[in-house]
Amino acid sequence: MSTDQADRTRTGTIAGFDHVALPMEHTEAMIAFYRSLGLPLTESPHLVQVYLGSQMINFHRPELWQRDFSLRAPAARPPCGDFCLVWDGSEDSLRELLDRAGIEIEEGPVAREGGRQAAGSSVYVRDPDGNLVEFMTYLEEHSP
Repeated sequence: MSTDQADRTRTGTIAGFDHVALPMEHTEAMIAFYRSLGLPLTESPHLVQVYLGSQMINFHRPELWQRDFSLRAPAARPPCGDFCLVWDGSEDSLRELLDRAGIEIEEGPVAREGGRQAAGSSVYVRDPDGNLVEFMTYLEEHSP
């Protein structure tokens, strides 16, 4: 183990995102949208949790964010999300999924560099609350 790695182990480091939280307006439509993408979710009285591998999106139900709830961004109102999901498949398979789900592509595919600092291709859609949802396909993972 290098000295730098040992220092990080002793002092700690940020390893990544665990979850993000967003207020939602159209609960049933949002649940249907994220289920149509094949994402597992759980529901509770105050939250809808959408799981993406080892991360999740907590969607706060209107009953939660519309009252005096301090553990959130105070000015956040739907739509306030703009996030990118990694698509583990080809651009064609993503288009097929979106078509089957009746989800309209707003833009794309367009060339982008993603969080992995690698070349990718992005497709943009909107969920029922109007949040921008980007799908990033990394090109090196799906080359012939």
